[in-house]
Amino acid sequence: MVFWKHFRPRQAVPQTEPLPGQVPNNAGGHWYAVDDWAKLDRFLVLGSEGGTYYVSERALTLDNAEAVLRCLDADGPRVVRRVVEISQAGRAPKNDPALFVLAMAAASSEATRKAALAALPQVARTGTHVLTFAQYVEGFRGWGRGLRRAVSGWFTAAEPQRLALQAVKYRQRNGWALRDLLRLAHPLTDRMETRVLFDWITHPLSETAITAARAAFPLIEGLYRARAATSPAEVAAVVRHYALPREAVPTEWQTAAEVWTALLPTMPPTALLRSLGRMGAAGVLTRHSPAAAEVVRRLKDRHALARARVHPIQVLLALRTYAQGHGDRGKLSWTPVREVIEALDHAFDRAFATVEPTGRRVLVAVDVSGSMQGTRCAGSPMLTAHQAAAAMAMVFLRSEPDAQVIAFDTEVHRPDLSPNLRLDRVEQALSQWSGGTNLALPMQYALQQEMLVDAFVVITDNETWAGTQHPVQALAEYRRRVNPRAKVVVLATAANGGSVVPDDDALSLGAAGFDAAVPQLVAEFLRG
Repeated sequence: MVFWKHFRPRQAVPQTEPLPGQVPNNAGGHWYAVDDWAKLDRFLVLGSEGGTYYVSERALTLDNAEAVLRCLDADGPRVVRRVVEISQAGRAPKNDPALFVLAMAAASSEATRKAALAALPQVARTGTHVLTFAQYVEGFRGWGRGLRRAVSGWFTAAEPQRLALQAVKYRQRNGWALRDLLRLAHPLTDRMETRVLFDWITHPLSETAITAARAAFPLIEGLYRARAATSPAEVAAVVRHYALPREAVPTEWQTAAEVWTALLPTMPPTALLRSLGRMGAAGVLTRHSPAAAEVVRRLKDRHALARARVHPIQVLLALRTYAQGHGDRGKLSWTPVREVIEALDHAFDRAFATVEPTGRRVLVAVDVSGSMQGTRCAGSPMLTAHQAAAAMAMVFLRSEPDAQVIAFDTEVHRPDLSPNLRLDRVEQALSQWSGGTNLALPMQYALQQEMLVDAFVVITDNETWAGTQHPVQALAEYRRRVNPRAKVVVLATAANGGSVVPDDDALSLGAAGFDAAVPQLVAEFLRG
């Protein structure tokens, strides 16, 4: 057994003192440092926005950026392939970390730079993506010929009608406008439609450019008709006729129920999730209304959610915001519809890869310590790591018939959870604790209760410090006395640099906790 080379399990060592091979963590305890490639994955999936309870956003970003630089020095093209893989698969709730790393790669060695610029269309799939990339890349390098050519290719490779949609929805983001990029890149094309669109983007006040763009693109015609409309009914008619996105609707009409009713049928899944509160506040989403029925139907469409790369965290944020009946910013309020809340609850499960039950005996342990409450999750200012971890625990409880869930801080807690419990109720049930962190407790508890466990799934930020025995010691003791083949999965809730299990243990798995592929990955690991 690999742990024997690290320590003798009967000699308990307080977590404030290191075992061989450990380094200090951010909380005063000790952990095993993860390698730079694991840090890269954590950063791409979880980001560093908001920081953690112990580490500021700036410090966490710098730490991850330094790890990315070391990976780029070691094998830059491998970094680019990893960025593309995670971004394309929709494994992260936000694409910003992928764009940030791609921008770093675009300022690296020649081979890496070429790979990064070639990958731009695969990672920057929308107008807001390419504008965000422009913001990042300018911080690492100048606008040389290669970068101009890559951005030019992004514009000229796009199908004209799709590019028109991007121009209508994302004309300006992060201090950059598509007009700025066109003027820097000077893309050339023989496609007359695209040239007309370029002229309109770069000369938005030119009557000649406007007239040509309106004639070539029905969406742009609809944009100007919506701007000229004088009533909600007129705007709604334009929205239906031209399938306008919300961004094309003038602000003064975005509180009208008629307009939201017109927008709903063609609203993409991610926009639908973001707009539930606004539709509720406008009086569109009411109990037994056609709009509520349509929202429920669309939230049940697993294939549509997958095609749109809807991430579980996006669904969880929508559920949390909509169920509370008011926004965290502004003055919007609404009466939540129970059927919509339940549909969001089930959509959270559907946003993960389909998993066949393993039939293993699984103990899911949720870290409910104070640091989990103080850590923002995956770039969201609204969602804590604790809340997301509680929801992730329910994925395992619902998919594994022989799973149990416990919570722990410096004590073990037994929340009354069932697979049918709604996620907002689970969050409430687990919000009553917020003590210190002792990650040895799940294994100690299973040993004390004489539980036969095939696998421990621990959802945590890894910032353990409070115990008189290290988690790996508790695990080794459980393996020695109960099940020598017991596995452990540690799902990280933050992009920090450590784990409580060493990476040379074949029976241990570490992963980023809210990756949409995690349940399937864990199931495959449990099956061996």
